[in-house]
Amino acid sequence: MLQSGSPSLTGGGIVAVLVTVLVTWLFYGVTLHLAATFFIGDVPSQLAAKAAVAPTIVSLILQRWGVESGVVSADLGVAVVLLLTLVADGIAISLSYRLSTRSTAPLVALHLAFAAVLGFALNNIFGFF
Repeated sequence: MLQSGSPSLTGGGIVAVLVTVLVTWLFYGVTLHLAATFFIGDVPSQLAAKAAVAPTIVSLILQRWGVESGVVSADLGVAVVLLLTLVADGIAISLSYRLSTRSTAPLVALHLAFAAVLGFALNNIFGFF
């Protein structure tokens, strides 16, 4: 039992960071697998799990040390985080699925669309924001 004044289990420590990384990685992996299945056809889910690591790390690092630390303004920071996350996503997808740039671009766009739709749906259900 935690006493008042003692730190909570998820109070911004290593557990909170690990859970955030795992949940974000799972979200990107699921949405990428859905987009890849729609675009390419039957593909192994391991490819999506491997490719989802890059946008997870890039987006979380840029949000934490780019936008929240005040390096860039909040309005500009959202655009920078989105653009660099899409670039990392494209590179990871191209390498994991062994696609050309011409085939990677539509898959990245589909991944963004699937992530946006699922993100909005989960936000409406659970009210995260």
